[in-house]
Amino acid sequence: MKAQELKDKTPDQLKEQLLSLKKEAFNLRFQQATGQLESTARMRAVRRDVARVKTILNQKAADAAASN
Repeated sequence: MKAQELKDKTPDQLKEQLLSLKKEAFNLRFQQATGQLESTARMRAVRRDVARVKTILNQKAADAAASN
């Protein structure tokens, strides 16, 4: 996922995206614990996507606070 795609989304859409990514991360951790995980690289990608979403949310919050 690209950062530019995230910047175009609203904060509500970003929060939904964050929730779904966290659920996916949980499922991947569960699969790893039970030995069923096939793609370990996906765990890293999901973690980075979560970080991207959080960064964009914080930037949007800072912009909103600065404009007030």
